[in-house]
Amino acid sequence: MTQLLMYYRQFTGHMAARQDDWLLPTAARFSFIAVLLGYYWSSALTKFDGHPFAFTLGAYYQILPGVTEAAGYDPAAIHPFFTLIVLLGSWAEVVLPLLLLLGLFTRLAALGMMGFVVVQSLVDVTGHDVMAGGWFDRASDGLILDQRLFWLFILLVMLAKGAGPISLNRLLKLDD
Repeated sequence: MTQLLMYYRQFTGHMAARQDDWLLPTAARFSFIAVLLGYYWSSALTKFDGHPFAFTLGAYYQILPGVTEAAGYDPAAIHPFFTLIVLLGSWAEVVLPLLLLLGLFTRLAALGMMGFVVVQSLVDVTGHDVMAGGWFDRASDGLILDQRLFWLFILLVMLAKGAGPISLNRLLKLDD
């Protein structure tokens, strides 16, 4: 048994030394790009109405369902403060994933996306009545708690580890 443990320690030590901190950030960015980039960009496309500062009714409803309903589904009746929220939310869906794709200001973009995912999840549950699901419940397909936990984990890896070697951060020497 002692010999087996020694081989195991040698193997895991060798594996840890060979990854040299490139594996986790690269895998996290790839996972985000493969799974969530298209999701966020297609969602953003439903929000803009012809130019970058005009929004569809759907943008207001997706981001602020209660406010939109209270305004009688009339964007002109929505207070400018809420229009600013729609502007920031809509642009966050474009800019933050783009930064992660490029590997530029990755830690800041990952932190912003983490906040975005939390707010998005709260709006989905409280404003759109999407079932949150639950952790530790045997079901791995909960739309909010289960899925978004994985999303947040991927973003947490990028927040902690940066963009990895294949990134503009590395090219521009912005990342440790």
